[in-house]
Amino acid sequence: MTAGVIVGAVVGTGIFLLVVALMPRRVSLSRQLAAFDARPTAPTVRRTAAGQESELTRRLGLGLAAFCDEQGWEFTSFRNDLALADKSFENFLATSALLAVLGFILGPILLLVVAVIGVHLTFGIPIGFGLGLAVFFCALSYLEVRQKATQRRKDFRHAVGAFLDLVGMNLAGGRGVPEALMAASEIGGGWSMWRIRDALGNARITGQTPWQALGALGEEIRVDELRDLAAALSLVAEDGAKVRESLTARAVSLRRRELADLEGQAGERSQSMLVAQMFLVAGFLVFLVFPVVGVLLGV
Repeated sequence: MTAGVIVGAVVGTGIFLLVVALMPRRVSLSRQLAAFDARPTAPTVRRTAAGQESELTRRLGLGLAAFCDEQGWEFTSFRNDLALADKSFENFLATSALLAVLGFILGPILLLVVAVIGVHLTFGIPIGFGLGLAVFFCALSYLEVRQKATQRRKDFRHAVGAFLDLVGMNLAGGRGVPEALMAASEIGGGWSMWRIRDALGNARITGQTPWQALGALGEEIRVDELRDLAAALSLVAEDGAKVRESLTARAVSLRRRELADLEGQAGERSQSMLVAQMFLVAGFLVFLVFPVVGVLLGV
């Protein structure tokens, strides 16, 4: 009887919190304007999968995002990672919440199956196991976004090296620095070049210098190489020869750093293969020795 009351209270509380999160809130105009002014500028997210979201996921994500805004939780750094991963903040919140609910339900179900087999468990173990699965599923979603954003930044650093080579060739052809930057960004067709081209185009419309736009983009996606490039261009933008020499040196430095990173990754994978081979040999030796040991011990 007590267990049933506790389960009902937990389920009822969860349903109540879900309904409260989904209910639209009426916020005053002044508060909306203040929230809009305080909202951090995040990179544009391509909503390629927006049409695939269900109505429940969309409403749940909007409700959770509104709740975070009301509490003043900005998550500036993580919003940038979500933008790099081509995922909206609302979709991430809805997905994490649904995965948490799934983990919380799946934990007691699995332990109930174990209890049917004959293993007797106390009431707190299924609840604790369900909470642990909920936290684990949320952590998996968070780590997926972080990993994808890290890979995007690595790809962007690789594109910056190619971009510097293209800018150097355009400068050698007699173009000025702004024209060389725009022409180099229009050659590539990848995601990184698209972001650089978009930043340079917006700088031309808003009246910023191209290196200011590149510095802002580097701050936005947290790529140090792009911020260093913007700082160098701001110092030597008037001298074409110095710009070309500086960009060539930076491109060579980026390629060397990338080569060193690739060699380090290859070394790590070689060590992993060596450890796997050692485990394989150890298992084979156990397979060979076990019958002999069994005969000697009379097993």
